[in-house]
Amino acid sequence: MLLIRLILVYFLLAGAGVRPQTLPRPAYLGFDRNGYPGDNNLKVLRQTFSYVGYWLNNPPGENINGWKGKRAVLGAAGFGYLVLFNGRLHRELISGNAEGLARGDATEATKAARSEGFPPGTVIFLDIEEGGRMLPEQKAYIYGWVDAVVSAGYRAGVYCSGIPAPEGKLAIVTAEDIRENAHGRKITYWITNDMCPPSPGCAFPHEPPKPTAGGVAFASVWQFAQSPRRKDFSRGCPANYHRDGNCYPPGVDPNQHLHLDVDTANTPDPSHGK
Repeated sequence: MLLIRLILVYFLLAGAGVRPQTLPRPAYLGFDRNGYPGDNNLKVLRQTFSYVGYWLNNPPGENINGWKGKRAVLGAAGFGYLVLFNGRLHRELISGNAEGLARGDATEATKAARSEGFPPGTVIFLDIEEGGRMLPEQKAYIYGWVDAVVSAGYRAGVYCSGIPAPEGKLAIVTAEDIRENAHGRKITYWITNDMCPPSPGCAFPHEPPKPTAGGVAFASVWQFAQSPRRKDFSRGCPANYHRDGNCYPPGVDPNQHLHLDVDTANTPDPSHGK
């Protein structure tokens, strides 16, 4: 229905002499989760979501990567991709070898991307789990990783916080801090902000909000709901999370415990990995 409405608006505006470039671009829903959702659930998930987060290494807190080898299955089901690499925590970088770890991790990420069939030019997002102002070791790691990924023929992105973090009398947004210190590096930003507002909570709107509605003007992807719900951030959200605190997709029995995080993006294939 959304596509039909956009087509009607296109012709109405064209008849009025308005150039097509003025038409609003739609946004697209996607999801990410640490565990692979299972082949049997892909059909029902595709009814709601256009793309899916795809881990290249073990997700945070996991000992295995259930996504490995699933690119073709997901592509056949019609999904685009958010390609993810789990990055280092600050405690792992204080040894003084942040740049060396960055190069090694970038090599692992691009090798895994090639092995999984993601073509050159695919955006690989570095998962940065810690927020606030990035410390020198973190910056050395992030920018070293970005440079090495780009040198290998891929494009670099970061998944990071878009929530203002108190720092004395200031409020630091991690995405803005990374961008301001990137010295012109081309980085695609996937931000997380599950505060309500601006987040709609655990919702699946037919006309999703634009990624920039998450509070970061240069964001290409916005994760607006997390599982489990983070009460400290989402206390103002609508009562649309499940009673166990998780966000479950439409059409899937909550007893499956197929909880997920919900994203909105400017394209149905945010990593351009098809």
